[in-house]
Amino acid sequence: MAQGRERDEVHNVALGASLSVRWVQGFPKQNVHFVNNSTICYPSGNFVIFINIETKKRTVLQCMNGIVGVVATNIPYEVVAFSDRRLRPLIYIYNFPGLTRRTKLKGDVLLDYTLLSFSYCGNYLASYSSLPEFELALWNWESGVILCRKSQPGVDVSQMTFNPMNWHQLCLSSPSAVTVWTIERSNQEHYLKAKSVKLPLEDGSFFNETDVIFPQSLPKDPIYGPVLPVSAMAGLVGEEAETFRPKDDLYSLLHPTMHCWTPTSDLYVGCEEGHLLMVNGENLKVTVLNKIEDGPPRVERNLISPVTMAYQKGGVLASGIDGFVYSLFIKDTNYKVEDFLEVERPVEHLLFSPSYRMLLIQTDKGSIFIYTFGEEPTFEKVLEACDGKFQATDFITPGNEYCMTLTQSGEVCVWGIEDGACVSRIYLNIQATVLACSPSSLSAAVGTEDGLVYFLDVRDVESPHEVHKSFLSESPVQHLLYDQRGMYVLVGTLEGHIFVINAKPSSLFEILGFIEMGKGILQISTVSPLETDIVEVMVLSPIPETRSRLEIFSLPKILPEVSASFADERGRLRDEFIHKFVYETEHSLSSAVLNLHSNRIYGFCNQVPYICSYLLPGKEHSGVYILKPYQKIQSKQYGPGMLSLSPHGLWLVTIAKCGILCIRDIHTLETFTRCRSHSHQGHGIQSVRISMDGQSILVNGRDDNTLVNLRWRQFGGILANDILEYSQQLTTYLKTIMDEENDYLSIARRESLDLESESEHAVNENMQLCTDSSQEELVKVDKIEEIPWIQQKSQEAIKNEVKLFSNKRKEIKRGIKALTKTVLDMMEENEAADDIAKLEQEEFGLDLEELERLHDENEQEVAKIRKDVEMQNLAKRYLAEIIKEECWNSMAVKGRALKCFHIPCVVENFPMKERTDEELKELKRVVQQKKIETECLKLREEIVEVPSAITMVKKHHEEEDEEEEEDGTVKDTSLPNYMHGSLSTDFRVHTSLLSSQLELHSREEKINQIILLKDIIYKVKTAFNSEFDAAYKQKEIEIARVKEKNVRIKEIILDLELEESVWQPEFEDCEKPERTLVVESSEISAQRHIKPWQKAKTDLLVTREMERLLLTRGPDPRRRALMDMMGGVLEVKKEDILRMVIPQPPFMVKPDALWSEEEKKLFKEYEKKVKELNEERDKYKKSLETEMKKLQNSIQESTQNFDEHLKRLFERRVKAEMVVNQEELKINNLIFSLLLDEEISSREAFLNNYLTRKQEEKSQSTEAIQKAREDLDMYKEHYDNLLAEDKVLDRSFKKEFSEIPSHQVDILYKLFKRRPRIHKHKVHAETTSLVPFGERPGSGKLNKDAFAQLMKAMDDLDSINNMPEGLDTSVWEHFCMTRRAKVENEQKVKQKAAGLIEMVAFLRRRTEDDEKVQHEIERVFRELILLQEDKVKFQLNLTIQILLKQGQVELENFQLMLDYSDAILINKIIIEDLNSVIRTQGQKKVASMMESKEVHKGIFQIEWEHKKMEMEMEDLNQKAWDIQMLFFSRDRQKYLNEPNYETLIAIQIGIMEQTIAVLDKTHKKNVENCKKLLKKLRRYSNQKDIANYTLSCNLREELVAVSERKDICNAIGSKLTCEKIAKERYENMMRQQKLTKISKEQADQISILQAEVERLRMKTFPALVQM
Repeated sequence: MAQGRERDEVHNVALGASLSVRWVQGFPKQNVHFVNNSTICYPSGNFVIFINIETKKRTVLQCMNGIVGVVATNIPYEVVAFSDRRLRPLIYIYNFPGLTRRTKLKGDVLLDYTLLSFSYCGNYLASYSSLPEFELALWNWESGVILCRKSQPGVDVSQMTFNPMNWHQLCLSSPSAVTVWTIERSNQEHYLKAKSVKLPLEDGSFFNETDVIFPQSLPKDPIYGPVLPVSAMAGLVGEEAETFRPKDDLYSLLHPTMHCWTPTSDLYVGCEEGHLLMVNGENLKVTVLNKIEDGPPRVERNLISPVTMAYQKGGVLASGIDGFVYSLFIKDTNYKVEDFLEVERPVEHLLFSPSYRMLLIQTDKGSIFIYTFGEEPTFEKVLEACDGKFQATDFITPGNEYCMTLTQSGEVCVWGIEDGACVSRIYLNIQATVLACSPSSLSAAVGTEDGLVYFLDVRDVESPHEVHKSFLSESPVQHLLYDQRGMYVLVGTLEGHIFVINAKPSSLFEILGFIEMGKGILQISTVSPLETDIVEVMVLSPIPETRSRLEIFSLPKILPEVSASFADERGRLRDEFIHKFVYETEHSLSSAVLNLHSNRIYGFCNQVPYICSYLLPGKEHSGVYILKPYQKIQSKQYGPGMLSLSPHGLWLVTIAKCGILCIRDIHTLETFTRCRSHSHQGHGIQSVRISMDGQSILVNGRDDNTLVNLRWRQFGGILANDILEYSQQLTTYLKTIMDEENDYLSIARRESLDLESESEHAVNENMQLCTDSSQEELVKVDKIEEIPWIQQKSQEAIKNEVKLFSNKRKEIKRGIKALTKTVLDMMEENEAADDIAKLEQEEFGLDLEELERLHDENEQEVAKIRKDVEMQNLAKRYLAEIIKEECWNSMAVKGRALKCFHIPCVVENFPMKERTDEELKELKRVVQQKKIETECLKLREEIVEVPSAITMVKKHHEEEDEEEEEDGTVKDTSLPNYMHGSLSTDFRVHTSLLSSQLELHSREEKINQIILLKDIIYKVKTAFNSEFDAAYKQKEIEIARVKEKNVRIKEIILDLELEESVWQPEFEDCEKPERTLVVESSEISAQRHIKPWQKAKTDLLVTREMERLLLTRGPDPRRRALMDMMGGVLEVKKEDILRMVIPQPPFMVKPDALWSEEEKKLFKEYEKKVKELNEERDKYKKSLETEMKKLQNSIQESTQNFDEHLKRLFERRVKAEMVVNQEELKINNLIFSLLLDEEISSREAFLNNYLTRKQEEKSQSTEAIQKAREDLDMYKEHYDNLLAEDKVLDRSFKKEFSEIPSHQVDILYKLFKRRPRIHKHKVHAETTSLVPFGERPGSGKLNKDAFAQLMKAMDDLDSINNMPEGLDTSVWEHFCMTRRAKVENEQKVKQKAAGLIEMVAFLRRRTEDDEKVQHEIERVFRELILLQEDKVKFQLNLTIQILLKQGQVELENFQLMLDYSDAILINKIIIEDLNSVIRTQGQKKVASMMESKEVHKGIFQIEWEHKKMEMEMEDLNQKAWDIQMLFFSRDRQKYLNEPNYETLIAIQIGIMEQTIAVLDKTHKKNVENCKKLLKKLRRYSNQKDIANYTLSCNLREELVAVSERKDICNAIGSKLTCEKIAKERYENMMRQQKLTKISKEQADQISILQAEVERLRMKTFPALVQM
């Protein structure tokens, strides 16, 4: 439907009224074209604009289907072609200057055409489309058919041009490539052939590209097979292999920006890097032209990259981005640059006129300049473009002469209504947004992004100037509107403020106040009837819900006189004075207007395609009033629309994104005229303005930068009478006012400057005299800035409030000081308090909200950090799980190490994964296949060989099998060990299934060999791992034994009281890697967080465990008796001898002289017992020492034996790794051979595919040649027939005129051979010297014109005046007809001859192409033969792996010599004899070295024993000293001195037991009391439950009674109650309304006071110091 609406043309619906385009103002965004020597054209929006350079007259051609795409012109035919931009676009061709459509071209393009180009001669048009086709098409635009087409997907083209000297050549350039297309023609068939230009590198040098398909410079490798192209290595076999290049071989080339043709059919190409290229038109060879500098190089400006170029005789005109046009003089391969012309802006396009007398220069801004060559060159501006797109437009009152436009950069232009000529322009140099012209004076207002409004004086339209400037606020101005009578200017800002300004210059545009609205104002509408004294204003703004808000207020005419009373101190207009009412609509509106009678609103729905009218309520209301649609009509316009009223209020104008302008009747909302001035591709219409008399309508596009002036085509009747009558009334009303106000504009500029200086002075004073709230001092402000009016009013109000509430401020200040002192005292007390009672510093903050906010921010930050940490931990855990699964869980054999006990030797096992089912299945298949092959081989041998030989072989094999069984080893009898290339048989791995390395020719054999080799590697690793596991278990056993022996060693050390440490071996983490996956508690450095409930649970468990232990350790008499009598043991052990002590007799306390004889005997017995006990102790100590040494030696011996075993295992590990590497090396060699085999197969497949394609091309070329020959033969036959007819006409001439005399026949024959002279158009010498291309080949049109001139000249020859004398008239007429037939036949022969030449050339080119294809096919055959030879050589020359003993092969400098031409073959015995002699001498030398070693060893042993004895002596001396200095503690002394030590301990234990018994008794008593109390409480709870149940039953009965009485009351007194309630409600409403009014006033006062208090608080709050 949208496309159908776009195809609608301008039409009228009712009353015969319709709109037409008066003029269009737009500026070129594409290249400008010449139509003829004096006319240029360019597209703008929906139009193609034609400008006559001499008269500056404009002509407009409108595209009826939307915005214009690309444009091209054909100068000889004077036609213009352009495309539209819609789905499946069309190409239109119009005649000029008639602007009648000649034809319409319809192709298969889906989206858009990007380029159009006419051939310089002929009726050919080339088009190029964009995504998705990227199609180049050649049209015959006269017949409207496509002659040929070619698609090149993904290639964007920036420029397309025909060769001016040869229409058969077409150049397409893009930023990455230049392609020359050749158009070949054979009779009526056309073909396109493309050739790409090979561009140089970025530095201007050329890259020598190698042939990708048949490389000739590849190195030869005699060892690793043939070296193939990169495409074969990549496995490419299709067409992509022909152009494939690896990333390293890609180099950056030059980037073309523009190209132009030369008369010699060469191309000049300008590049982004600054190089200028010359491309030969025949062979496309590229030459980089050298730049010659005559003087010093330009530093300030340099021609970096030509943006556009135009060819002229002797060189090229080029332009860059610096605003200069340069002339490049080219000679051979050098060029010189000279300045040609300076332009104010960067030049984007250069173009010569057809006569080359003028040069068109187009700038990036869109301005057009014409440079005219001659004796006195001229440079004039044809079109001056505006700086940016049109932001707003409006008519200058009364709107029948001039209009104004505004651009975003602040450029204001004045245009004439009749011709659209630019009268004047002024640059404000601001970011402008809106423009409006005053109805009451010749002035205009401009709104800016900075919140300023500029007022312009437009009395003199040729020199408008600024007269006043108002700085309203810092918010951007979005809406600017005058009321119909020009009393007020309404300014809407982004913040939602609407400022009311006096629009009369006599008031110097006084700001009357502002009104607060919602943010995002959509539209402002005003109504100012002539018969009233008020201005009704309506403001539309959105609300978050799917509704819109309408706010209507009134501005009285006397507002400028009473503005002080209408506004408060801050400049806000009071709602009660302006009668502000708020409405809401059910639908969201994008636009709304108020009619002239202020009783109806018209709205354009935003989300549904409807236009609605709403009736306003007649009575006043409060709050929000919901409006419902009164009239609703569906709109055919789509997209967000805008509404506006005509000046007389009877037309409703609707615009939308579709680009259609509709004018509707205000009463019926029916459309009576519509016009498509813009399109949806340019996002429709931005704004529309209607002049006061309705004769002109300005329509401004949103994104197409086009301004259209519409006029009425048929305008009369009621439509014209109404608006003309209103226009006359309004003009009469405004005439006096305009005269008065225009007089004030003459002095407004001077007064505005005075007022501005005064206002600046006032602002300066206000800024300098700023009152401080705490000190009330005057502060000087250094920097003076202009502040908005709204801030000025706010500052004045604040200043007044400060004066009004100065006493209150002083009181608040004193309170703050007292509060500050109190807080400081509290802080001092807090500093002196304990740490537990001390408060944090922030807790003394009085701003609780700020503290709460900081606390919330901290919580949020903590939550965010916690979440980030959790996500990081989750990511790390996920990564750890992946690593664990890949490196640990998936391993059938975990990787671990085994360390020696005493030497630094580590042995690691082979980590192994479990083999998959597919691998096992594949291995089983290969093994089965090998076994079958072995059996087959045996059967063949049995069949072929002689039975006796078979018997001998069997016996030999049986003997070998017996030897193998005796040896217990498994060996392969088919091949020797060194031919296997590995030592896998040393690990008892069966290798009989392996094929010989000399027999691996096929791909399947190699794959099977790889599978078997992998199985061998797996078995070798498994065999070693089994040995490793045995060693690991052995180490576990050894560690267990060491632990067991260490228990006894620790007991001995404890008994002997030695300070020796016990060596205890343990497994390390590398030996038990699973410990790495478990985190121990000791590894966590951070303190563990224990939740409160966990801590309580732990404490409870500990308490219960202590109670259990105390209960188990109750009073035990048996244990006590054992401890008292026998020290806790039933028998004395041998270990107790060291702790036994013989008690001294009591008399030893006395001196020796006081002893009696009996006491002396007892003392001798005591000494004897002590001596015996010491002897026993010494014996027992020696036995313990001996036992400890035995245990230590046993541990040392066992661990050393394990270390020796582990060393052997390490050697085994090295050998196993060597075997694995050997097998992997064989696997890698096989894989490399398979890879090379695949590369050869890929190369072979590519060559076969390439050969197939070439053969197809060969068949196609053969068919093309055959067809061309058939066409040529047929055409030649027609040509011969015409030629024969021509000869027949010549020969039969005398026969036809045989009846007349012979002399007359001779005269007629001379006249028959005579041909008229065609006068060629004489070209001026000046033009000939300027035009570089000279005379171009004749086109079809020129041939037709020449033939028409010839026939016209034949009419002159056929005149009766040229008839010979005496000749009959009938004979002369017959002669003229015969001669005319002869001339026509000669023209046909000439045309056929030209066509014949083309067809012969076409056949020759097809034959050459066929020969090239045949050459390629032969080349492919040769390459295939060479490749097959290399493949056979590679399959026969195998790479094998041989085991050699160490030292058997000696190479100098480790260089592998492949050339054995000078090598000799000697007997092995010579080398062995020499080696035996060397070995004998070496053994002798080793024996002498061993003898010397033994002597030195004896010396070292004696020295070591001497040192050992010295160290033992030192140890004994140290032990003696330690015995002398032995320390005894108090407990030991008490134990030795106290005779009844055991009794004392028993007494203490008894006291503790009694204490525990008393505590237990008290606990049981407390438990009984608690049980009694609990029983009493339960009984009391039961009583309460019974009482609650009784009360609930009573309550239920009471509720039933209450409900019955309520029903009775409602049935009896409902009517009286309702009246009473209504009366009370009315009184409440009146009281509420009164209180609301009072509360509003108080709220305003309170808000002012709160603002002041807040300001004072913010100034004084941080200063908590004594003032």
